[in-house]
Amino acid sequence: MTIDARTLLPIADRAVSIASEIIRTKAPGIITAKGDRDMATEVDYAVEHAVREFLSRETPEIGFLGEEEGGSHPGNGLMWALDPVDGTANFLHGIPLCGVSLGLIDKDTPTLGVIDLPFLNLRYLAAEGAGAFANGSEIRVSDIRELETAIVAVGDYAVGENADERNQPRLALTKELAARVQRIRMFGSAAIDLAWVAEGRIDANIMLSNNPWDTAAGVILAREAGATVIDLDGSPHSMTSHATIAASPKLVADLVELIAETRESVVFSRNIAE
Repeated sequence: MTIDARTLLPIADRAVSIASEIIRTKAPGIITAKGDRDMATEVDYAVEHAVREFLSRETPEIGFLGEEEGGSHPGNGLMWALDPVDGTANFLHGIPLCGVSLGLIDKDTPTLGVIDLPFLNLRYLAAEGAGAFANGSEIRVSDIRELETAIVAVGDYAVGENADERNQPRLALTKELAARVQRIRMFGSAAIDLAWVAEGRIDANIMLSNNPWDTAAGVILAREAGATVIDLDGSPHSMTSHATIAASPKLVADLVELIAETRESVVFSRNIAE
């Protein structure tokens, strides 16, 4: 099924507005444990239910995948991917670095994304071929050329099963970055990491994971803002990639080289994904 993602931006924007209102106005409520140090709140489930219901009415031909309750995968290859509260741990602790992330995936490629950060009053939108925007203004990736002057965000460390093993490459990479870049940041939200690369607030982001609800919206946002988005080996990023690396194009070669050096001493390929 072929569809111009730009035509669906108004629907995605309305869906995210519904989600944002719930996040802003409801307390976290009952916490449901999903595993070791991993949890969901009542708000996570309330947002996912509300957005799923809205999109099933507005776009019944498009599948839906939510972080908390999964979803359907239609044969036409189109699927919404939702993280109802990206940064749940931040949300629980009253840290405003959290929000809702809604992407549209066409087969293996994100083509539309809307990210809203309710407590920062920031709304990001992008669709393939239409550019990337923050609160209505077009945004572009930074022009940083050297790692020594770059601020690089890294994804959360792993928790749960085999966390120690899965964190070996994360810790090794953090060590290498600390010796090379201006500053490292960990915001606790994949949506923020990617949106802020797109907006030029940070210069690169490295996540050794690639869950579609985490990355779909942010990847298209970063790409439309001029960022290069790749996998660990430097190949173009897709929804089946092992990792999600987004950066100012002028930093990509140095980042790939740094990651390759780190991979020589640590086994990256062994179950790094969260």
